[in-house]
Amino acid sequence: MLNVLFSAKSAAWTDYQAPLNAAFAEAGIDANLSRDHVPEDVDYIIFTPNGPVTDFRPYTKTKAVMGLWAGVETIVDNETLTQPLCRLVDESLTNGMVEWVTGHTLRHHLGMDTHILGQDGTWRDDSFPPVAAKRPVTILGIGALGAACGESLHRLGFPVTGWSRSPKDIPDIRCLHGEKGLQEALTDAQIVILLLPQTPETTDILNAETLALMAKGSFVINPGRGPLIDDAALLAALDSGQIAHATLDVFRTEPLPPDDPFWAHPKVTVTPHIASTTRPETAAEVIVENIRRGEAGQPFRFLVNRGRGY
Repeated sequence: MLNVLFSAKSAAWTDYQAPLNAAFAEAGIDANLSRDHVPEDVDYIIFTPNGPVTDFRPYTKTKAVMGLWAGVETIVDNETLTQPLCRLVDESLTNGMVEWVTGHTLRHHLGMDTHILGQDGTWRDDSFPPVAAKRPVTILGIGALGAACGESLHRLGFPVTGWSRSPKDIPDIRCLHGEKGLQEALTDAQIVILLLPQTPETTDILNAETLALMAKGSFVINPGRGPLIDDAALLAALDSGQIAHATLDVFRTEPLPPDDPFWAHPKVTVTPHIASTTRPETAAEVIVENIRRGEAGQPFRFLVNRGRGY
């Protein structure tokens, strides 16, 4: 029998206990899933960074730590964590992100706010959007989530450029990388979507200099990580008209404080970190499959590269 420790908040245990046990049974794995195992007896840890386990040194038998979150920036530098760390890549999480990104991209592309918020008796028929083929979109961060969003937008007709630190080759997406590629990806982009992980290299990647590369009157959509954007530079770009609107789902401080200027800014939409979320039923299947692979001597999927930070 495998001893599997669930290290997360009580609410997550309520959500995940039944789906995980069902997934273990379906996979034919005899697992003792608990929140209270003796550390020396634990074979696997199912983990969120806000759970009780912060020191991994007592877990001498543990074969891997299975994250319940896609992001690992708050745990990857933990020096006590020497076991393999796997992040969560879940089809439902990906689909949710695609829907959120596509919806907000279309909202800005079509200028929907003008009519949704402008019900004042004025017949505004003097402007209309270009077709999607004339609206270049850039996605910073073209991993699993970024590629899925890019493919969705391509199917709608948008020319999509993806940027990443290392070279990528994704059908129907122009892929750029490196410092020169970043400048090229942002130059004249009309919609920029941020889906990068949070690392020292990506912090403030959208700043006064890079925002100035975008087309005047362009849009920023950030469902990635709050520190990807220099907040003061974005506010200045909004005030000058360089950026027409920013839709922000993530922030340096969450919940976003009530006095934060983003709340009151007329060109900012705040959403409360809801772009996508983990669904227990499908996430449980992903995690249990990874544990099955470990027990079968197969490589773990979604293994975190500690050097890169994701």
